[in-house]
Amino acid sequence: MKITSSEFEVSAPDLRACPEWALPEFAFIGRSNVGKSSLINLLTERRELAKVSNVPGKTKLINFFVINRAWSLVDLPGYGYAEIGKQRRHEFNEAVAGFLSGRRNLRRVFVLIDSRLPPQAIDIEFLQWIKNCNVPFSLIFTKTDKQSATVGQANIAVFTKAMREWCPELPEMLACSAKTRDGRSKILDSISATLLKSNRKS
Repeated sequence: MKITSSEFEVSAPDLRACPEWALPEFAFIGRSNVGKSSLINLLTERRELAKVSNVPGKTKLINFFVINRAWSLVDLPGYGYAEIGKQRRHEFNEAVAGFLSGRRNLRRVFVLIDSRLPPQAIDIEFLQWIKNCNVPFSLIFTKTDKQSATVGQANIAVFTKAMREWCPELPEMLACSAKTRDGRSKILDSISATLLKSNRKS
């Protein structure tokens, strides 16, 4: 897939405020500070389309971007940011849960996992929850440039083993680095394949 245009459309605080359109949507979500904004900028090849920050929890709304005037990339608030007040955390979780479980034109969710870390309980818990939403999802292991390929592959293998305990049929697994651009084409290929499959059904 070649991305020729990418434009910010709107931010929504909850499902009710999301745009009413028929565009197929692909959502990106992960634990705070996992590199989501950098990945979105890499995919669209626009350095500041999504705001990159060293402050966890920067994304607080559901942000919609229109890609190639054909589909929407959805930037979801990160989960697990402890410094957000308890009530606000509940509101974020409620908004994300409502979107993931109730958005009819959501085609796939890409869950970002930090490839440098051992399996984190919060990631496993989120994946167990989303598996029950009946929405196709893929994993993207980020920041692969931060360690050797051997260490990165070992960490992904450990995560995979942890998932097999409750998910015998593993989802699609991808890896990327916003710095080296590794993995960009495979992520876009995944989106293309889902769009093609969706068009055939319709």
